[in-house]
Amino acid sequence: MENPKSNIRNPKSYAIIVAGGSGTRMQAIVPKQFLLLNGKPVLMYTVEAFRASSYQPEIIVVMHPNFHTYWKELCDTHNFNIPHRLTDGGETRFQSVKNGLALVNDDSLVAVQDAVRPLTSVEIIDNAYKQANEYSNAIVAVKSRDSVRSLRNGKSESLLRDEIYLVQTPQTFKANLLKKAYLQPFNNGFTDDASVAEADGNVIHLVEGNYQNIKITFPEDIAIAEMLLKMRQ
Repeated sequence: MENPKSNIRNPKSYAIIVAGGSGTRMQAIVPKQFLLLNGKPVLMYTVEAFRASSYQPEIIVVMHPNFHTYWKELCDTHNFNIPHRLTDGGETRFQSVKNGLALVNDDSLVAVQDAVRPLTSVEIIDNAYKQANEYSNAIVAVKSRDSVRSLRNGKSESLLRDEIYLVQTPQTFKANLLKKAYLQPFNNGFTDDASVAEADGNVIHLVEGNYQNIKITFPEDIAIAEMLLKMRQ
């Protein structure tokens, strides 16, 4: 599909939305991706953001099979009909992303997104696809606003704040690069897709994120997200 903002045809694109969270830290009965945000499940906002992208990615939602029926019921209840593929999540985030990548063509771009980042802007999504097409990957991040210290072997040391970036999603790649990286055996150093790609020898390219691109992790995050949504209206 052509980007309406230009005459250049965008490459085939995918979005893998990882919705495998259990909701433990939210102290909720259902996983946090299903919690209501202004009356609508968090995950639906995330899917809508990628649907609005000028790259029109094919959307893949990776979810524990125990929740597939529940998600479909939520889609019926909320008349949510944005096309997407639903596939099984794994025991770890690493395995879930790998399951999603199995549905992605090699010659394409793929963004991996946390299901519980419902406020990711279309501008960030589109820029990540654009930068990944040029530099092979694009990792959304923001500079730390706070002073930062490290703690090693009981010793605390100050770090240079201007050199510290807080990584967000989407993390977007040329698909063949990320699929190759995910052939590596899992290790505990793989905290996100960028760390997997970096371990396979790739230089990571950071792109500007947004401080409103929050991750729903704790109960107070729902209230913050609702306030930010109202500010956008």
